[in-house]
Amino acid sequence: MDRLKGKVAIISGGATGIGAAAARLFAAEGAAVGIIDRNVDAGQALAFDLVQQGRRAMFATADVSQKSQVDAAVAVVKAQLGPVNVLFNHAGTIVIKPFLETEEEDWDMLFDVNVKSMYLMTRAVLPMMLEQGKGSIVCTSSISAVYATPMEVLYDATKGACHMFARAIAVEFRDKGIRCNAVCPGFIETPHGLREVKELTALGVDASDTAIKAAQGRFGQPEDIARAALYLASDDAEFVTGTQLFVDGGFSAV
Repeated sequence: MDRLKGKVAIISGGATGIGAAAARLFAAEGAAVGIIDRNVDAGQALAFDLVQQGRRAMFATADVSQKSQVDAAVAVVKAQLGPVNVLFNHAGTIVIKPFLETEEEDWDMLFDVNVKSMYLMTRAVLPMMLEQGKGSIVCTSSISAVYATPMEVLYDATKGACHMFARAIAVEFRDKGIRCNAVCPGFIETPHGLREVKELTALGVDASDTAIKAAQGRFGQPEDIARAALYLASDDAEFVTGTQLFVDGGFSAV
């Protein structure tokens, strides 16, 4: 349907899982896609595959918690694909530990990857959007921004920050043509999601197939989140900003 025709999109954490699904979908919908990730092998392979399909795509490596690397990667994308007008802030990770076993290093790392990365990516891309007078930012939050889980205090805190980051950007830049929204996945069948289930289970939290089915019907798939991000990124959502779209099979409706 070419819902992103003429757009230049950056996807952070775009090499695997939900990010990769979004890269494929955004490209299929007409966007030129810049994949930014620290997983060089997977990122390069995905970009190559998209180019072989006739899409405009490229990969730039960066640790998205480091300003110099973010700025350099964004500059490369702009030089090769043009000014960016869609940003999917997807990069993230998780720490699963009993709270009293967490260390300051865990806190710093998780906030750097999950929250600081959104600041750095948005700070790098937003001037291009303002110059064009239009842009859409999508941030990956989580059901964990609202629904607390034992052993995930640090992760839950980062996702709460993601929620408010998206809302505040939306309010500050609404009248300058910029939209910003958060997409909030439930349990998704990705390496990240499966690791979460395994580690929660090992710590005595019921994250069994039965429990997940009871909470949200089934495991979500990366494409479920990619389609939601596509909607928020596209002009179909031109009057949607500052919202949190839960994609969780009803987990948050109970």
